[in-house]
This record gives sequence, C-alpha cells and structure tokens, in this order.
Amino acid sequence: MNLVRWSPWGEMTTLQNRFNRMLDDPFFRIGRLDNDADMGMWNPTVDLYEKDNNFVIKAELPGVDKKDITIDLKDRVLTLSGERSYDNEVKEENYYRRERSYGKFQRAFTLPADVDSDKIKAEFKDGVLQVEVPKPEEQKPKQVTIH
Repeated sequence: MNLVRWSPWGEMTTLQNRFNRMLDDPFFRIGRLDNDADMGMWNPTVDLYEKDNNFVIKAELPGVDKKDITIDLKDRVLTLSGERSYDNEVKEENYYRRERSYGKFQRAFTLPADVDSDKIKAEFKDGVLQVEVPKPEEQKPKQVTIH
C-alpha cells in the first residue's frame, strides 16, 4: 500500500486561483459596478518624514483640483482633506473595470513634536501635494536676575 501525502492548502490555493480568475473576468463585473455611494471615501498614499528642521508630508492626489484640498493644523494634528470629483464621461453600462477612486478623502497625522504653525508652506504640483511644517526655533535659555 502506497501512502500519498495530502495537504488541504493545495486545494485552497486552487480554489483561490479559480475565484481570482472569476473576479478578473470582465463579463462577471457587468451589472455589478460600484455606484457613487460606494465610492464615497478613499485614502491617498502619503509619505511623512523629517528634513532639515521641517516635517514634510507628501500626498499623491492625481485628478484632485488644488481648490478642493484643505490643510488644517490643530494641536500637533495635521489634517489633509478634500474631494476628487467623479466625471460622468462614460456610461455605467460601458465599463468593464473601474479601479480609480472618487469622492471625499481625509487623512490626519499626529506630528512627533511641536511646530511653528505660522510658517507652514504647501505646494501642489503634478498631482503631488507637499506640505512643509517647520519645527519652532530652539528656545535659548533665559537667565532671570534675582532682586
């Protein structure tokens, strides 16, 4: 009698591959496209790093108009918010695949140290928002004379 090694994971992988092929089939998606309500929120990709004496936030916002972006700072929490408008150039029934996200977004970041909120700079170029948040200048010790 021969023993055959069996693993349940092999069958799971086969099932997963079949399921993925079914979801990638353009005809499976017809009639099941996301509607505007389902596309309500999305999150842009963001880098947050320190350079010189600044915290720098870079956010990828392709297709977002500069006037639709808001930057707020309250207590060390910097919030980016805005909206990417949906264009109705293509009818719903003509889509085979729709992967781009539309609607409102909001990202909030707690900065690791206090900042100088009066000197924040922001630039929006080629779909990338760059916000530079300077740290406050180092306070020099103040000596107090005793009378």
